[in-house]
Amino acid sequence: MSGHETFNMKLLAHDTLIGWGGIGEGMSIQEAPGGRRIMWLAHEGPPKNFTGVDVTDPKNPKVIVQRDIANDCVRSNSLEVCGDIMAVAYQTRAEPGTLAPGFGLHPAGIELFDISDPEDPKTISFFDCSGPHSMGVHQLWFVDGEYIHCAAGAPDFQPRDPADNQIYRCIDVRNPSKPEEAGRWWMPGLMEGDAADPPPRHPVFNSGFRAHNTNVYPERPDRVYLAYLDGGMFILDISDKANPKPVSHWNPHPPHNGFMHTVLPLLSRDLLIVTDECIRDGGEDWPKLTWVVDARDENNLVPISTLPIPPVEEFRNRGGRYGSHNLHENRPGPSYRSDTIVFATFFNGGVRAFDTSNPFQPTEIAHFVPENPEGSRAGACQINDVYVDENRICYCVDRSTGGLYILEMEVEI
Repeated sequence: MSGHETFNMKLLAHDTLIGWGGIGEGMSIQEAPGGRRIMWLAHEGPPKNFTGVDVTDPKNPKVIVQRDIANDCVRSNSLEVCGDIMAVAYQTRAEPGTLAPGFGLHPAGIELFDISDPEDPKTISFFDCSGPHSMGVHQLWFVDGEYIHCAAGAPDFQPRDPADNQIYRCIDVRNPSKPEEAGRWWMPGLMEGDAADPPPRHPVFNSGFRAHNTNVYPERPDRVYLAYLDGGMFILDISDKANPKPVSHWNPHPPHNGFMHTVLPLLSRDLLIVTDECIRDGGEDWPKLTWVVDARDENNLVPISTLPIPPVEEFRNRGGRYGSHNLHENRPGPSYRSDTIVFATFFNGGVRAFDTSNPFQPTEIAHFVPENPEGSRAGACQINDVYVDENRICYCVDRSTGGLYILEMEVEI
């Protein structure tokens, strides 16, 4: 593909982040002193940990800080900012350049930073999640300044299958210098000693049963919207954080191909937007869809449609992955929040916006597919994550080398 493909999105700026443009799925805006706005980005892998970009003028982004990660066997991938505190997730891997889990390695956990001086982030504390069966933390959610909800291993968690090593954990950070676990939950049957039988593995695409996104919203602080890879999704009651309880469970895998990633509640409409992440190149694990689920009855979740995207035949041979991944998650703060308009990423299918006014027939209203970034081994863009601010400026990032793209909507939302 030559040139960007755009529909109702205008490119304002593109920053390759000093040549380190491989970004994971951690994007968060800080409202910094002096009216500045800093976009914090977690890197997909070493040698970089995170980058801070001044986006006060979205047409002229400027990298203000970029930190290296501890070693080549750890990736940060996920971060969140709440006020002047940033939480960064660390997940270990067996060997550099692979995603094979690295059990018993360090650092594996969550590092809290004071970012009141954005150019000079300072460590506040580290919450250790390492252990003989742990590869640390893949994802975290931190929006209230009090609790981090995360997909993490633990020193004392021993799964029956090594692939099932990350569970839901809630970390109390009201004293950020001394984080403590407040509660945990895992899918029954996964831990050694569980009374329940282990769940059957996916017959074709066995990615394991691990917690993934762990979203909790101030409008529903007693609920976790939890994706669990091949285990589908759960809604947990965390009114007692020490004892989470499942309220509902929905899992289309099989017959679909697993790896449920994100559960976004459209709370005022009793709908859920749920993604299955594409994890293989060339459409091998197609279809990887973004579902619309009727949640009027929490105990009876019913899928009613999927977000429309171009046929796999148009994208599978462009290079890299094609299929669903991340969503703009309507988090509090300097963030666009809508229960109708949904932004989603699709790797070489770019970033796309959808109108779900009719949940039975969502429509695409905008998209941006950048040209193949220079130096990308995928051969095409791999748009990994998206964040939309309260001014309706859309920020998306490339997984490989493309860095940060800043977009303006050309349609009213």
